[in-house]
Amino acid sequence: MEYLKLLGIVIIVIGFAFKWETTAVVVIAAIVTALFSGMSIPDLLTTLGQSFVDNRMVTLFFLTLPMIGLVERSGLKEVAVNGIKKLKHLTPGWILNIYLAIRELTGVFGINLQGQVQFVRPIIAPMTTAAAEVQRKLTAKDEDVLKGRAAAVDNFGNFFAQNLFVASAGVLLIASTMKSLKHTVTPTQIVTYTIPIAIITLIIVGVYNLWFDRRFKREGK
Repeated sequence: MEYLKLLGIVIIVIGFAFKWETTAVVVIAAIVTALFSGMSIPDLLTTLGQSFVDNRMVTLFFLTLPMIGLVERSGLKEVAVNGIKKLKHLTPGWILNIYLAIRELTGVFGINLQGQVQFVRPIIAPMTTAAAEVQRKLTAKDEDVLKGRAAAVDNFGNFFAQNLFVASAGVLLIASTMKSLKHTVTPTQIVTYTIPIAIITLIIVGVYNLWFDRRFKREGK
């Protein structure tokens, strides 16, 4: 009977494998697990509702989508590209290093640039491509590589530095989860452990971006 409690995991695996609706799969898995664990329907609904309320800050990023669409439509991308083309000595690697530093610094103050869709695609990727175009004519493969590099740098900055702010959604989620598991971990402790990771990330990724510059320049000869 104890193994029946694991049916929720099976449902999630099958649902993701067949690409079913993610939210529906997770909710159904939670219901099945709760019922086989002896929870009543009221208790289950209370748990689901409380979990949503405790972690509701995670969904605030949806509010940025309309704003990003408006500024991109108003020509923000073109302005950024034209500005970079005037700075002929600025390379793709340095642009990405500056962005990584800004990404981590804003994380300290709880300012989330929101990453791929809202910031990288309309601003950082075009700026990186524009800096590369100053050096040489780009192929379709070059553009894809530069876009991928911009996305990767954003992932590094977000993943390894997102918990630098004591009241960020990630820190609060970790603290609340650990508390529910009877482990006392304060948000300040989480931030303290994140600082050296963020610094190491800045150094390693920064060196790689400079090496990427040298390789990109060498391939263009």
